[in-house]
Amino acid sequence: MASPLDGVKVLDLCRVLAGPHAGRILADLGADVVKVEPPEGDVSRLFGKKPESAYFRQQNAGKRSITVDLTTEAGRDVVKRLAAVADVVTENFRPGIMARFGLAYDDLVKINPRLVMLSISGFGQEGPERDRASYAGVIHAETGVTARRRTPDGGDHVDIEISMADTVTGLHGVIGVLSALRLRDATGLGQHVDMAMIDAMAMSDDYLPNEVAAAAARRQREAAGEAPSTRRADDDAGAVHTRTSPSEIIAAPDGKVIVMGEFKWIWKSINERLGVADPTPEGATLEEKVACRRQAWYDFHQSFATRADLLAALDKANLAWGIVKSCAEALDSPTLAHRGSIVEIEDPDGNYTIIRTPYRFSNGEAGVRGPAPRQDQHRTEILSDWLGE
Repeated sequence: MASPLDGVKVLDLCRVLAGPHAGRILADLGADVVKVEPPEGDVSRLFGKKPESAYFRQQNAGKRSITVDLTTEAGRDVVKRLAAVADVVTENFRPGIMARFGLAYDDLVKINPRLVMLSISGFGQEGPERDRASYAGVIHAETGVTARRRTPDGGDHVDIEISMADTVTGLHGVIGVLSALRLRDATGLGQHVDMAMIDAMAMSDDYLPNEVAAAAARRQREAAGEAPSTRRADDDAGAVHTRTSPSEIIAAPDGKVIVMGEFKWIWKSINERLGVADPTPEGATLEEKVACRRQAWYDFHQSFATRADLLAALDKANLAWGIVKSCAEALDSPTLAHRGSIVEIEDPDGNYTIIRTPYRFSNGEAGVRGPAPRQDQHRTEILSDWLGE
C-alpha cells in the first residue's frame, strides 16, 4: 500500500530530540528524510553503546545520512542545492544560527519558493528570549510543570522523567509541516513554520487552562477596582495542587495499581455497583465521613487474594485502572505486541528493536523504513537521487 508522504523529500538538519523526533515521524509516514550531520556527528550518537546509541536509533530510524560541514562554503553549497529540490527543511538551531550560514528561510525560499521550513527553538524565532539555550527541562520549569512535582518525601522539586517538551514540540512540528504542505498544494507557496517549545508545551498542558481562568478572574476584579493584593482560594488552587489527574495508587498482591478518579467518585462506584457498605456513623462530621469511607476503601482493595480478582472488581465497578509497571514490564504489554508496536530492525552490526510510531491506516502504510544510518552512509546515493550527481 502507498504511504501518506511517498515522494516527499525532507532535509533534516536537526540534532538530539525535538527536531529528530519530527523527522522520524515524517520518515515513518513515507517521506525520504535525509539527515544532515556535522563532521563530529549528532551528539546523541554517543548517548550509549557504539556505533549508535539506542536513543539515536529510536529517533533516526529510516533516515539517510550525509555529513556536511556548515562552516565551509562547500558544505553550505551542498545544503543549498539539496534544499532547492526539497519539499521540507527542518532545523532546531538557536535562532539566528541558520542566518549566519546563509541558510535561513529567507535565503532558501529565494531558490525554492515552494519550500516548507520547520524551525524549532525554545522561545521562538523572534521575541525577548529568542537567544536563550533551551532543553526540555528548561521548558518544563518555565511552563509550571516542574513546580507541580515533588520528591517522594516532599522535598525539592524534580523534573519529570521524560523529555516531554521535546517530543510534544516534535509532534506539533509535524502538524505544522503537514498543514503547510496542504496550504502549498492550494497556493503554490511555501511556508516558514516557527515552532517554540514553550508554546507547544503550554498548549499541551491540560493543567494550565485552570491558571489562565484564575488569572483572568483576577484581572477582571482588578479592573473593577478590587485591590490587586486581594486573593481568593480559587485563584491559588493550582499553586497548591500538585497533580492534574485525581487518582489513587494502591497496593495489590502482585504490585501497585492506579485507580483513576476523585475519591468521591471511587467511593460512589464501589458503594453503588459493588455494594460496599458505608460505615459512617450517624452524626459524623465531614472529616469523619471521609475518614470512614477511606478506611472502607482500603479494607476493600486489601481484601483480594490476587491482583486479577481486584482488577475484575474494579472493572465491575466501571473504574479505570492501570498496573504500575517498570519500563521493562511496560514493553511486555499485550496491546503493544498485538499492534506490532515494537519492531525488530535488521542491522549489519546486529539486529535491534525500536518502538514504531503509532499511526495505523486502513488503506495506507506507515512504519519503520529501516535502521538508523551510519554517519555519512548515504552520501553517494543522496547526491545521485536528489541532485543527479
